[in-house]
Amino acid sequence: MKIHEVRALIQLKPVERNRRRRHLAAAHTTEDFRLLARRALPRSVFDYIDGGADEETSLRANVDAFRRWRFVPRALTDVSAPDLNTKILGQAVSAPLGLAPTGYTRMISALGEPAVMSATATAGLPYVLSTMATTSLEDVAAAAPRAERWFQLYVWKDRTLTEQLVQRAAQSGYSVLEIAVDTAVSGFRVRDVRNGLTIPPALTLSSLVDIGMRPRYWTSMLRHSALQFANVSSDGADGSPAYTIENITSQFDPAVTWDDVARIRDQWPGKIVIKGPIRAQDAVRARELGLDGVHLSNHGGRQLDRSIPPIDLVSPVRSAVGEDFSILVDSGVRHGADIATALCLGADACFIGRPYLWALAAGGQQGVSRLLQVLTDQLRRTMQLLGVTSIDQLRREGPSLVMRD
Repeated sequence: MKIHEVRALIQLKPVERNRRRRHLAAAHTTEDFRLLARRALPRSVFDYIDGGADEETSLRANVDAFRRWRFVPRALTDVSAPDLNTKILGQAVSAPLGLAPTGYTRMISALGEPAVMSATATAGLPYVLSTMATTSLEDVAAAAPRAERWFQLYVWKDRTLTEQLVQRAAQSGYSVLEIAVDTAVSGFRVRDVRNGLTIPPALTLSSLVDIGMRPRYWTSMLRHSALQFANVSSDGADGSPAYTIENITSQFDPAVTWDDVARIRDQWPGKIVIKGPIRAQDAVRARELGLDGVHLSNHGGRQLDRSIPPIDLVSPVRSAVGEDFSILVDSGVRHGADIATALCLGADACFIGRPYLWALAAGGQQGVSRLLQVLTDQLRRTMQLLGVTSIDQLRREGPSLVMRD
């Protein structure tokens, strides 16, 4: 072969000079985003995203539970034009995927919740804002007025504050309310305790070392306003924040019952679900109470350790509540194939938490958008290899497409 023939075979890609775009273009899995976040964040902040409760048994089991399922594809079907469009709680979305509520998002990136909301608005997917957000629900709504906005509610001991949060969410155009029911007390997150994680961050010897090792992160934080719990912020008598990461979860009411859920149902004008590791019997009760669905979640393994992986609750809950009741699931979703598995088992959609925080740390709004592209591409490819062309078909034929390993 002659030299000019060899040259014709060599295709040199142009070098991307922008460091962020170069890293994001090379990210093809959620683990790639995790590694990028690990390099970008101080250890205590990364551990806050990455860690779970106690021995982190649930954290590991959530991911492993998805891997126990095996696909049984259909052969010789035309899969040239798969359609990921579907509906979640009656709302049209571009894929059966949403972004679950996470707290302290501006601690991950100074761009915070508005960047996440903007990415989901562009993608045509829902985003659930947490009560523990670091941007107020009004400011998030203003940042992306056309976005599909949901709000996760923690029920407070101060019932007046609880009612105010519900009213503010309704007035700001949030269409779905999720009531978290798995936070009677806060899970014991060992990594956070050992790292002395606080909001606002406290300067210790280890954090000073982190500053030296992560100057980009700290410079970005210093250029923006101080971290606070924007939806419930208030100052103490001495001018200091009344709520801190250490004491704010103690304001959640451990005495919440179904009666409280019924009152909130009467107050909220839109769709409403309860979120937690919901058993089949409790899902039936939620339906009887007039709720629109359940969001199966064990808080990503951050609350009760050794709890059942939510993916294992999907089939029994679906059998108990029937077909016309929404089932959402998170905790352990790391791949588009996980979404396909959940739908085959009876879920309407999957939600992600840690992965989009990793992506936010890696590349801000662009990072979140890139992650959503990766996951939807994975789902599309999985559907094609399974021999199905629509989300409805995936759900309808799901029981014949998966089997337990």
